[in-house]
Amino acid sequence: MAEETLFSKIVRREIPAEILYQDDLVTAFKDIQPKAPHHILLIPNHLIPTVNDVTHDDELALGRLFTVAAKLAKQLGIDEDGYRLIMNCNRHGGQEVYHVHMHLLGGRALGPMLAS
Repeated sequence: MAEETLFSKIVRREIPAEILYQDDLVTAFKDIQPKAPHHILLIPNHLIPTVNDVTHDDELALGRLFTVAAKLAKQLGIDEDGYRLIMNCNRHGGQEVYHVHMHLLGGRALGPMLAS
């Protein structure tokens, strides 16, 4: 069984977070160390440690991450100018919390993701 994470406790509201959206499948909250004017984390409510651990049963929750991201981008007024969605996997991919999560970043020009 996967270990408990900080994000699991946020879902259950055992620790404080500025939650912007929550339903039976996903939770979205402000990142406490934002990298852009708007930096939201979107997570499935059930623990999936990494993208490598995703199964067919997770498709509904992971699809919901995208529809909620679009809804929040519109609410934040960044949908027309644009925003970035990022998912990291494992250490070399930059994953720090082992609970699958999507970063929604926007509110300024973000520039190219990787240098060529």
